Amino acid sequence: MNPNALFSTLTMTKIPEAYAVLRGGSKYPSIIGTVNFYQHRSGIGIIVEASLQHLPPATAPTFLGFHIHENGNCSDNFNHTDMHYNPQNAEHPHHLGDLIPIFNSDGSAYVAFYDSYLSISDIMGRSVILHEKADDFTTQPSGNSGDKIGCGVIMAVN
Repeated sequence: MNPNALFSTLTMTKIPEAYAVLRGGSKYPSIIGTVNFYQHRSGIGIIVEASLQHLPPATAPTFLGFHIHENGNCSDNFNHTDMHYNPQNAEHPHHLGDLIPIFNSDGSAYVAFYDSYLSISDIMGRSVILHEKADDFTTQPSGNSGDKIGCGVIMAVN
């Protein structure tokens, strides 16, 4: 099955194994979205699907950093999420929690991608974070991606 058909079939007909409801913080409180996590049918890796609305206004399409952080605690304006999920103590951008950027197109975004390095058990109970700026994929330790503007705790789907 080709990748497009696999993504479409998976995200439209299957229930994800985990999800996060992403909400904005004090700077952009209207941000809302869902991030779904599906175990790949091969058993290796996951499919990540994110749908976000009410992103920061921009005069042109922009990219926003998107990461999985260590702690699943979005309280206190996301100050307790700790650093990117990085069990191998790798340099940025090679943390397991470094995800692809979100493309903010007029306040909305949708993305689905395959990540062969993560599993559902790796991410359960952690947080998924949306940052205010694009990740530059260079600056240590987190890509100079700016403030945390959205957060959701990754939970199992019952």
